Formats: sequence, C-alpha cells, structure tokens
Amino acid sequence: MLETPLSARCALIACAPLIVFGTLDVAFAQAPQEYIVQFRAGTSAAARRAAAAAAGGTARFVYSGVSAAAVRIPSQQALAALQRNPAVISIVPNRPVFAIQSAEAKGGKPGGGGGSTQVVPAGVARVGTPTTSSNGADVGIAIVDTGVDLAHQDLLGTVDAFNAFGGSCQDDEGHGTHVAGTAAAHDNTVDVVGVAPAAQIYCVKVLDSSGSGSDADVMAGLDWVLTNRDAVVPGIKVINMSLGRAGSVNDNPALRDLVQALDTAGVSIVVAAGNDPSADVSGQIPAAYAPVVAVASTTAQSGANQCRRLSAPIAADTASFFTTDGGGVAVSAPGEDKENVSRACLISSVGILSTRLGGGTTRLNGTSMAAPHVAGIAARYYQQNPGAIPSSVRSWIILDAARQGVAPLDSPATGYTIDGLREGIAQAP
Repeated sequence: MLETPLSARCALIACAPLIVFGTLDVAFAQAPQEYIVQFRAGTSAAARRAAAAAAGGTARFVYSGVSAAAVRIPSQQALAALQRNPAVISIVPNRPVFAIQSAEAKGGKPGGGGGSTQVVPAGVARVGTPTTSSNGADVGIAIVDTGVDLAHQDLLGTVDAFNAFGGSCQDDEGHGTHVAGTAAAHDNTVDVVGVAPAAQIYCVKVLDSSGSGSDADVMAGLDWVLTNRDAVVPGIKVINMSLGRAGSVNDNPALRDLVQALDTAGVSIVVAAGNDPSADVSGQIPAAYAPVVAVASTTAQSGANQCRRLSAPIAADTASFFTTDGGGVAVSAPGEDKENVSRACLISSVGILSTRLGGGTTRLNGTSMAAPHVAGIAARYYQQNPGAIPSSVRSWIILDAARQGVAPLDSPATGYTIDGLREGIAQAP
C-alpha cells in the first residue's frame, strides 16, 4: 500500500510512481550509441538508410510518418560523419522511456483467477458507466505500452498489432494489460468493465518486460498507428500512452513532429501527466506536447480517516498526492479509488481495479491509470461524433469536465501544490 505523511514531502520510495522519467545522463549511459536522426523533408527511406550506412552506422527504425531514423552509431567518428551529411537536420540521443508500476495490489484477485460477477470499477463509475448507445463501438484504441494480455477473458479480440522488439505483442510486464482494461474491458459479466467496452483494442508494444523502452521504440509504435490507422477496421481514432520521461518539447523534434502528424491525421492522443508532484507537466514528454490530452490523477471516492489532525476524510475528486499537474494538464481523472489516512496520519492509496496479466484483476494507481479513463471517454465521443477531429475532441473533454473551477480538490499532503487551475474531472458523453 502506498503511503505518504501529511506533514512531509513524499519520499521517492513512498510515492512509488508508476511512471519514472529518465534523464539525459541516463540516456547516454543506457544507449550511448543510438540516436534519433532527423532528415530534410523528402529524404527517402532508402536515402536515410544509405546515409546511416555511409557514416558507418545502422538504421534500426526508418519512420514513414516523419523524415527520421533511429540510428546505431559505433563511434564518434561515425557520428561526426553523419553530422556532416547535408540531408541531416538534427541528431539527438535516443532517450529512455519508462512505465514502472508499483507493487500495490491490495484488494485485487490473484493472476489467473477471474471474478464470477462483473464489477464496475469506481473510476469507471465516476467518469460515466457505459450504456448501449455510448460504449465506444466501432472505434479503435491503440494501447501503446508494455503490450496486452491477449488471452485475458476481458480483453479477448485484442488485435496483436505491433511490437517494437519483434514477435508477439503479448504483454510480459502487466502495465499495458491494466491500462487496456480500464479503457475497454468487455461488458461480459466477469471481472471488470471498461469505460468503452465495445471499442476495439489494438496492442502496440513499445516497452519491454521491465517496463522500459526508448524514444525510438515509442516512435516506431506511433509510426505503425499513423500508417495503419485507416487500414484496420474499425479505424484507430485514439491512442493511450501511460508512459513518459523528463524533457522538453524541443529535445526530440522528430517525436514531436510525429505526434503532430497523428493529430493532423485525425488520431487523438491521451497521455499520463506524470507521477511527480514537484514537477510540472511542461517538463514531461510526451505529456507536454500541445496536441495531446494530458491527464492528471484524482480520487474516485472518499476514503477513511483516522488522523485527528485531519478534520475530514480525503474526498472524491481530490488531487492524488503523487500527481504531476500544471497549466498543460487538460483534465483530471481517477488514478486511484481512494486515499485512506491512518492514525499516524499517513496517506495510503487504494488503486484502480482493472485487468491483470495472467487473468483476473488487480489494483494499480497513478496517472497511468487516469489516462485510459479519458481514452475510453474519447472513444465514446468519436462513436457519437464520427466526423470529429482531435482538436474538437480535446476541446470537448476540457469544456465538458465536471466541477470545473472546483476540482481537483487540494491534497492534504504537503508534497502537493495547487497549480492555480482546477480543470475539473473528465466525464463521458
């Protein structure tokens, strides 16, 4: 159970964030010879491969949606040679990206075990239980994550779409399975129901069994969606990315341009804002990009309170003690069921109930869990408004949010600071 004192900033181990953001130094340590190389517009894929080879490197990915490639460089001399190529615009390190979840599983059924009675999770109920006319039917959602458990009874029919590492998209970590269940677990009388249970899930694996990946891997997954969004049935209209890293909007121009290309092509991108209350969403990638819907975390229900220094329980719609926020956050959504406060005045988080790798259900918490609620909402909006474009969907999500100007309520944890905006809680059509 995650705990944090009311009177002190969350310690890193106490907060146990689901998303851990890398730094530039870590990037060089983990992948010192791989770079994202952006070429001039119109440079063919063959020419990009040839440029990498001529410099002594190898192109691991050559992207279709942007004029760029992920290139492995064996030496500084090879890097210098590539920099001299007149077709090259920029070369940036291939930075690491993570989706690292906590071990919080209190109240979840063990892997392999299924619930004989379907549960509507508290987060789904808070944003709007699906109906027969508002359930995401005929809309595709790409889960860009660690994969999806293709054998899970609540996720059967998931399309094994793409794996940046090769092979099946089968989840081997668990994060993506949990995210997928919140977005679109089937309405089938067992386990849980997602926000958009009739939506089609497309599994796009860009993080490995340790929950780790890189800009290059994420770009490969996004590139697949951009190329195939209209070739599959139903078409992909929504992407969920419960992943990220620290950075700036200009530190990887090719990734930024690829996100923009997806937006222009009609695909809405929903992103977790991050799990560092001392950070601002403007410093988190890809959450900081203008076209995306960045989602912060709140409680779905009121918790229990045994602390005499706290006058009332932590209420529903309170900002989670771990959430990142800032002016770039579009909306908040449940990233945990509730927060309980002990006699010692420690806050413990009860996570979101969703699908578990191996079957059954489990609980996890974080903005990783908040984002798929909004991805499901976007799918339901596209269902009812097939001609909508991402900018209008984003505007509707923002304008339709419940309790604007009131929620998120302030967290009593001193590690949390209000950013001056109360953007409201996402709600489904």
